[in-house]
Amino acid sequence: MDRPPIPEDLRRFVLTSVPSVPFLEALLLLRASPDQRWTGETLAGRLYISERTAQALLDDLCRAAMAQPCGSRDAHKRMHTYCYAPASEALRERIDVLADLYARHLVDITHLIHSTLDRKAQQFADAFRLRKEP
Repeated sequence: MDRPPIPEDLRRFVLTSVPSVPFLEALLLLRASPDQRWTGETLAGRLYISERTAQALLDDLCRAAMAQPCGSRDAHKRMHTYCYAPASEALRERIDVLADLYARHLVDITHLIHSTLDRKAQQFADAFRLRKEP
């Protein structure tokens, strides 16, 4: 039995708003614990990535209006904390639908994200391909 395709509106959202699987995983972690304050250190520990990469993901989530800074955890370390905070109710609902679909169709969503990355990589490579003069 064929699985139902990813709804077109959600497909567009993933293609335009989810740059990588780690971005999506970080988003879903923040969504799962909306009252938690996240630092690069705590996110890195949960995703098994470097603290620097985790901090970049938190910054990307803020730029995407899916999270926001919510104060400092430790004034001595000057670690900023971040909270799940979609900029609108419509964005929150779209993320909820994506989270549900990802839980049921992880491979399909992951392939969609990777197809975007593969396409961008190919376009970049094509830009450097030597072309024969006619």
